[in-house]
Amino acid sequence: MLSMPPHTSLSPETLETSRPSSRRNLFIFLIVLVWAIIYIGTLFQPALQDDADTVHAEAAREMVTGHDWVTLRINDGFRYLEKAPLMYWAVAASFKMFDVHEWSARLPIMLGVLALLLVVYRLGRRVYGEHGGLYSALMLATGFGPFIFTRILIPDMIVALWLALGFDFFLTTLEQADAGQKPSRWLCWGIAATMALNILTKGLIGLVFPVGTIILFLLLTGRLRHLLKMHLLTSFLVFLAIAAPWHLLAGFRNPAQGHAKGFFWFYFVNEHFLRYLKKRYPADYDTVPLGLFWGLNFVWLMPWTILVFFSSIIELLTKAWAWLRKISSKAASSAPGSRRLMQAVRDWARTPQHQGTLLFAIWILLVLVFFSFSSRQEYYVIPGIPGLALLLGGWLAKECFAPFDSRERRGGEIASAVLMAIGVLACAAAVMLAVQSKTPPANYDIADLLKKNPTEYELSFGHFLDLTPQAMGAFKIPLLATGIALAAGTILSFLLRRRNRAFAANLALAGMMVVVLLAAQSGLEIFLPVLSSKKLALAIESHWASGAVIETNGDYETASSVNFYTHRQIRMLNGRCNNIWYGAEFPDAPAVFDDDSSFQRLWQSEQTVFLLTAEDAVANDVRSDKCPQDNRLPVYIQKDKACQVAKWGGKVVLTNEPRLCPAPAPPQGQQ
Repeated sequence: MLSMPPHTSLSPETLETSRPSSRRNLFIFLIVLVWAIIYIGTLFQPALQDDADTVHAEAAREMVTGHDWVTLRINDGFRYLEKAPLMYWAVAASFKMFDVHEWSARLPIMLGVLALLLVVYRLGRRVYGEHGGLYSALMLATGFGPFIFTRILIPDMIVALWLALGFDFFLTTLEQADAGQKPSRWLCWGIAATMALNILTKGLIGLVFPVGTIILFLLLTGRLRHLLKMHLLTSFLVFLAIAAPWHLLAGFRNPAQGHAKGFFWFYFVNEHFLRYLKKRYPADYDTVPLGLFWGLNFVWLMPWTILVFFSSIIELLTKAWAWLRKISSKAASSAPGSRRLMQAVRDWARTPQHQGTLLFAIWILLVLVFFSFSSRQEYYVIPGIPGLALLLGGWLAKECFAPFDSRERRGGEIASAVLMAIGVLACAAAVMLAVQSKTPPANYDIADLLKKNPTEYELSFGHFLDLTPQAMGAFKIPLLATGIALAAGTILSFLLRRRNRAFAANLALAGMMVVVLLAAQSGLEIFLPVLSSKKLALAIESHWASGAVIETNGDYETASSVNFYTHRQIRMLNGRCNNIWYGAEFPDAPAVFDDDSSFQRLWQSEQTVFLLTAEDAVANDVRSDKCPQDNRLPVYIQKDKACQVAKWGGKVVLTNEPRLCPAPAPPQGQQ
């Protein structure tokens, strides 16, 4: 748990009367400390995962080795044109400075998270005061969603960083306008720069979200004329100067050729518009149900969402009812109800705090509504999560300074009691699971304890649906740590709130979540064999000989960590699909695709072949749903009784080289 020296008071009133610089330094120190414990503490483990994690790391590595920072490539030469480049530039720069490591691959994302926390603190501080900024940043730092989606090299938290920074600049231009000044040219250029950087981070949503949020805000507050003061022409030029060069170069260097329609069609039409319309090819992803997509927002920032929801819902309903009655009672007004409602919003949003609240609400709602009509994964909401954290942090700051017998304090105490009950029940469930589950045998493979749900693996968390009661025995320590932390943290938070120490109670919840996230990291490391092929890659390297080849039985993504960790190209048996499909359409694509007949010739040749395949493909002759091709293990390999080089996580490496077969056990009685 977070702690402070015994002589330091945790009263918000005491902190508020301290020197502003000292208070600010203390809060920034707390934010950086929590970030360091969570994110630096998990920087070096676990290994990078198959699919997006090592595909993206490999693209950055090939930027460095191929000296091409315009066209992304994977698997030693395949064009990878579906992603914006900024995250890959950052990872490649990290590789150049620190060499290729797991931690150097993750470092840019982790530093981006720290920058986001500090920007969110600044936003919260300017709208809700120092405590509002602190709570907002702590929620984001200890949120399960932001944490779990930085375990993979995806840029969504960086998208959130550019959005937060741009909105901070925008609020400053509003303050200048309210003071009778013309918005600073530098601030307007800063907004344009953040939009351009977002385009280079995640594509067109980097423009849709900030522009949509700002225009909706100005429309609702009746301030559309503010746009005319924002140096639109020069800001547009700044935007083009940053965003246009890479897009133009990528288009010129990847024109239509062979069967490929070129960069512009694939990147803009297929990866943006067709993906949004759920018609993108290949359809190697699934869509989260709409209700779950919205509901997961409560999960990504728990326990803060539960605390604020229960404590504020009655207050919000009461205020909303009174507000609607006030609007409807204006009989003297002949304007339509919608116009009166709009005017009420404008009257309400006259103060800086209410303006900030409205902007943050539009921020998160626009992201949710936008993806409600599109294909969506669980992590698509992450760019809007800072807006939700700011709203929740603002409420907690309000509760901290409310009178002891106020509705806010009473609501906070009731919500804390509900949260405590949830924490105790969760603890009981976790302890029961840990106690009743059987400890797995020594040197176990977690994959042997799981069931298979191949139709769910196109979702980000699809593999975790494989967990069984038998597998829970492997997670005893993370389960116990999580359960004890949830009970202790929620009980302590409730007791502190009962003693009118809301600030300390919130720090107790932050400390609780630090333990929970570290336990989640431990659980991820236990589950890693299912998600990564690193151990198989190291086994192949230990037996490597000149002229050998690596072949994966299926698509590239299922074995991408072998490519990354060995730094060797992998061939694909019936695997011309998914991420590598479009790059294979270009005439210069490496010829590494095999069908059954060509692979049979390769397997039966003198050349050493390492074949990576699913373990149950050997036993059950199963077919993967990941690729449309038939990637069952060829019958002639079973007949040849191929040698097994390594087995891990439900995958095996087979070879046609007899010298690599395990030596037969000596006859009984011989030494």
